[in-house]
Amino acid sequence: MTPVVRSVVAKIATYVAVCLLVVFFALPLLWLAITPFTPQPTYRVSLSGFTLDNFAQLGDNPQVWPSIRNSLVLAGGSALVVIALASLAAYALSRVQVPGRDQLLYALLLLSSIVTGTAAMVPIFLMLFQLGLIDRQVGVVLVLTGGLLPAAIFILKDFVDSIPRSYEESARVFGASASQILRHIVLPVIRPGMATVGVWALVQVWGNFLIPYVLLADPRKQPAAVVMYTFYDAGGQPDFALISTFALVYSVPVVVLYLVVNRRYGFAFQGGIKG
Repeated sequence: MTPVVRSVVAKIATYVAVCLLVVFFALPLLWLAITPFTPQPTYRVSLSGFTLDNFAQLGDNPQVWPSIRNSLVLAGGSALVVIALASLAAYALSRVQVPGRDQLLYALLLLSSIVTGTAAMVPIFLMLFQLGLIDRQVGVVLVLTGGLLPAAIFILKDFVDSIPRSYEESARVFGASASQILRHIVLPVIRPGMATVGVWALVQVWGNFLIPYVLLADPRKQPAAVVMYTFYDAGGQPDFALISTFALVYSVPVVVLYLVVNRRYGFAFQGGIKG
């Protein structure tokens, strides 16, 4: 086989692999976009007809809109707390020379990635039980925030590191206090990073099932990610009409938020100012 033929075969194989990969990831999105408008939804993609009855059926379900409201409360609350605490911690870690600072940050990031899910639920449940926060949304927000903070601090610290110290020194010369420097210099510069962290935190909480399911016993307080698992009949068969329609409605707020933030700030994981 000549080098030219080998090159052509390699390119064809690459294109075929890329096409298969695109189809693999596109099929679930295609199912999500088409199935809610299908008269008799199944797990297969079908173009047999068009109807809006599935949305009417979804609107008649008493659990749907309260669960979406609960998701907004949990996701929005967690995102706001993560942004606030991560910004302050990132500024402190960037400006204060603490022995072992970088090692501590990497250790927190590593532990937050390892001790997750079912491995952490027993001690978390016992701790919240002792604090009286079981079946309370504020307890869920605190738990979700604690899991997201290390990565959020790690991301925002790079933005703070990119701010030249001369900015802060000039402000101090003119009598600015530490809070004024943080509010008028640091936070405006790292705003794109805060937007990135906020959207990332909201998405992480928006689809979280395990923590709300374990910590919230009252169905009226459970988010949409938990309520979606109740769309099964007595025999354990999924109600594709409700599941597909609810999944489409449930994904709209996140997509809209992503588009708005991306249009306003763009998404970046490192600072934009270089000294």
